[in-house]
Amino acid sequence: MTQPATTASSPPHAVVGRAADGHGWLLAVLDDATAETESEHVADEDLPYRIRELEERLSPRWTVRTLRTFYPPLLAAGVRLRRAHDLVLCHAILRDTASLARPLPTSGLWLRADIVESEPVQPGLFEVSTAIALRGDAYDEVLAQWLAQRAALARAPDARLELLCAAESTGALIAEEMTAAGLPWSTAIHEGILEETLGPRPLRGARPARMAALAAQIARHLNDPDLNPDSPPRLLRALHRVGVFVASTSKWELSEVDHPVVEPLLEYKKLARLFAANGWAWLDEWVHGDRFRPIYLTGGVVTGRWASSGGGALQIPRQLRAAVHADPGWTFVDADVAQLEPRVLAAMSQDRAMAAAAQGADLYEGIVRSGAVATRQEAKYAVLGAMYGATTGESGRLAPRLRAVFPRAMSAVDAAARTGEEGGVVSTLLGRSSPRPSDAWRSVQSEAGGPGAGGADGSRARSRARDRGRFTRNFVVQGTAAEWALLWMAEIRHRLMALPEAPAPAPASGPVFATRAHLAFFLHDEVIVHCPAEQAEDVAAIVRGAARAATARLFPGFEIDVPLDLHISDDAGK
Repeated sequence: MTQPATTASSPPHAVVGRAADGHGWLLAVLDDATAETESEHVADEDLPYRIRELEERLSPRWTVRTLRTFYPPLLAAGVRLRRAHDLVLCHAILRDTASLARPLPTSGLWLRADIVESEPVQPGLFEVSTAIALRGDAYDEVLAQWLAQRAALARAPDARLELLCAAESTGALIAEEMTAAGLPWSTAIHEGILEETLGPRPLRGARPARMAALAAQIARHLNDPDLNPDSPPRLLRALHRVGVFVASTSKWELSEVDHPVVEPLLEYKKLARLFAANGWAWLDEWVHGDRFRPIYLTGGVVTGRWASSGGGALQIPRQLRAAVHADPGWTFVDADVAQLEPRVLAAMSQDRAMAAAAQGADLYEGIVRSGAVATRQEAKYAVLGAMYGATTGESGRLAPRLRAVFPRAMSAVDAAARTGEEGGVVSTLLGRSSPRPSDAWRSVQSEAGGPGAGGADGSRARSRARDRGRFTRNFVVQGTAAEWALLWMAEIRHRLMALPEAPAPAPASGPVFATRAHLAFFLHDEVIVHCPAEQAEDVAAIVRGAARAATARLFPGFEIDVPLDLHISDDAGK
């Protein structure tokens, strides 16, 4: 695999933590790795001003327990950080990575509490509870953990882990900035879509008119006037009574049935999803002041992909994207990558034949041109099967053809699958490692090899091993693709900061971003930048250039085409 490029620049570190008595903060600027200057005590109300002064003078790398609680109050006070080191996020990487002979020891102080929190944290201006301080906000704990992480990174065989920690921490800055700025959202357009699709806003607890009409139609077809189509067990029993013997009420199974109830039932299910996930209640809760402000969880998935806590930021349906509407005088630059994961697979495995197929906007058509398969649909089945471990059906049938034409790419994912099946750990290109097998998994494997094991034990163990192999097979590809996306966003953010302020502000974006082009949305392989209309072409060039820079940084010396589908428009639905 290629060795990602790194940089030799080393800004000073500013370590910040709560004072031992819980009153105010201790702040120290440290040299390259170890020597500490004398820490200074800063009162809560003075911290934003002191951080602003040091940011403008030194632009240090701010080292804090977690940016999720530390950064929002700064943004609210109009203070933006250029660099940071998030100890909680980096602890998770350095604790689990397989590339360190001595990973960081597990510590309850540095567990990722944000993954298990069900409600977003909305602190006041540096209000910190005793519980949070005990989890590691105290200055001595922050300093000790930073030194431990510096020592762990010094033990790494190369600079990839350091690049990953820097990218992960920058991702945390971006996540909080996108929440602070918000995604411009038109309540009027959203309500218009709901009314056109569902009918007028219903009374609390009632169905919208079109859903109610469909529910009555379904009840007539199933001869059950009291039927509640939102209850899968009751719906399934009603279907069985009229001779529709399906095992579930899923769209895929119902679509195979020839019965007059199917059409209104499928339409009802589609409308019910919109009403429940993004209806008027969602609009009331999540959109305020023409902004949707979801809570992003950086690295919230074990592969490094992001997740969201509330608001469904990663599940905005296509039909509502027209409600994502830029402010007057501003516009969106929306870009996404075509088939990012297979392109990443080609580059990380250095499979030049697959990289040749990836030239252009449609990798699947390139695979057809390679002669591996006959049609684009076959190419898609084959590639997705290779990355997700399909062994049966169309994907399984086509796998040998991919191995013949793209041996290096297939060898990379096959090796990751074997490692997982054997209970091993795999890692992304930058070094994020997969979780180790659970005790339950090991127990099943152990029982299958015991003297009293039967055929069922062996079958269960093999099934669990294959499941884990499919997970590790995909882990290396999805995780490395997530690293590419982090580097892409970090480069976009860095380049956007050099643009001049906008003459026409967008006040709803808050004190930091009202006059600055900024990232407003991210979804795996798509970014949306909200920018002044007169800067749109410059921003488009930045987004394209950042993609090239991320590719060169992650895969130096290897040519791989990562094309963008980029649009400039007033709303995200165009």
